[in-house]
Amino acid sequence: MTPQDDSPREVLFEFRQVGGAVRVAAIDAATGVEVTVMGPVTASRADLQRLALAKLKARLAVQKPSALR
Repeated sequence: MTPQDDSPREVLFEFRQVGGAVRVAAIDAATGVEVTVMGPVTASRADLQRLALAKLKARLAVQKPSALR
């Protein structure tokens, strides 16, 4: 999703356990922009995915519009 519109974008998620935590990477397929978040292994996968997606949307919102094409 770009800051200019609400069109859906393909986002890839990677979950990797690191000790007692889970590292979640969210990658925007169109731009290759990647963000990561960490959470406890006891957190639900959906919650961690939602958190990573929110961080990715925030990152895309601050990027220059020309970088999102």
